Amino acid sequence: MDSSQFKNNLINIQDNMRSLAISLTSNVDDAEDLVQETSLRVLNNKEKFKDNVNFKGWVLTVMRNMFINNYHRVVRSQTIIDANADPYNQLVLDDGTLPTPDSSMDYKEISKAIDLLPEAMRIPFTMYVSGYKYNEISDALDLPLGTVKSRIFFARKELQEKLKNFL
Repeated sequence: MDSSQFKNNLINIQDNMRSLAISLTSNVDDAEDLVQETSLRVLNNKEKFKDNVNFKGWVLTVMRNMFINNYHRVVRSQTIIDANADPYNQLVLDDGTLPTPDSSMDYKEISKAIDLLPEAMRIPFTMYVSGYKYNEISDALDLPLGTVKSRIFFARKELQEKLKNFL
């Protein structure tokens, strides 16, 4: 897709983008900001778009991910810790920096269960857990999309069965 066609496609879906942005933000001004930020990000990353992918779906996914990331950033920045409170009685979230012996054992058991999966299920499953999208796994392994989805589904089912007494 050439640059002018890419820009025209982006202009043509502005109404769809606005509708999604309003449904996400529930505020017209925030929605307009999100549409503009998304448009800028899409234009700056047009080389990442593949011609065989649904353009509208790609752009709206970028928008949704930007909204989610911004939401998480706001929540983190608005977390207040009372400096005068007793530090020994404060709720501390486990940030995963220092593994406990229990969590190390849990990780080993889960890893072992994953390693015991048949290779045909293990590889797509580990790619999915690592953050790859179904279509990326499909392309990388040269498998039909439905096959990738079913292998991940069956891997998940098998792991649930193997680890049912885990908790």
